Amino acid sequence: METFYDTHAHLTFPDFVKDIPGLLGRAAAAGVTRIITIGTDLESSHRAVALAEAHAPVYAVVGWHPNDLAEAPDDVRPELRELCAHPKVVAIGETGIDHFRLPSSNGGSEADDAAWKERQVNIFRQQLELAAEMNLNAVIHQRAALEPTLEIFEEYADRVRGQFHCFVDDAASMRRILDLGSLVSFTGIVTFKNAQEVRDTVAATPLDKLMVETDSPFLAPMPFRGKRCEPAYTRHTAERVAEVKEVSLAELSEATCATAHGFFPKLN
Repeated sequence: METFYDTHAHLTFPDFVKDIPGLLGRAAAAGVTRIITIGTDLESSHRAVALAEAHAPVYAVVGWHPNDLAEAPDDVRPELRELCAHPKVVAIGETGIDHFRLPSSNGGSEADDAAWKERQVNIFRQQLELAAEMNLNAVIHQRAALEPTLEIFEEYADRVRGQFHCFVDDAASMRRILDLGSLVSFTGIVTFKNAQEVRDTVAATPLDKLMVETDSPFLAPMPFRGKRCEPAYTRHTAERVAEVKEVSLAELSEATCATAHGFFPKLN
């Protein structure tokens, strides 16, 4: 069976708290042999590391998500720095900019939006600086905010590579990211009937510049759309990506796993 890696999952979310052994078993049965679980704040980052310690197929990414900064300290680097030294912490993130959920969408003011955007930028910068310091790459979130995300990231692109995860932008945007030495990864969205632009971007992305992911528990691919997503479903996404790329599953397996090892140097 062809091997695939789920390069972005959230195993620390409540959806999975009682299902880790079953989840890992189903992933293995589907040929998914590595799962990278992503921190969104300090607590979930610690739990991601604990899961990685407890389960051989699991690796951790530690960081603060741009939507989870209300409780973040003014400087997130000291506590994250300690976690980064762990042998199974393979990157920093997910970090970035999100303009989809701003305070004004929940009754806040324009001034609230401006303050929140500034906080996102400051903590994004801190995490990119830490990634450069620790010789790690970064997992990038950029929902409804590609331009401001790239504006910041470009300053660090000579020292840090980014995995622009759950990528749904057009091929021109993808090329801008690749030109910075970074790469993109695709979720089950690629299987959705209304996601032709995403498939067009997949088709245009060089085979050695992409990875696959689930973003579990979100974005389950067809035929599971609307249900809880889990790492085993990486295979369904991979099958659709291989179809779009007009390559065999074996070719996609070889390419995406090699790309993952290149991007996450601590991945065994």
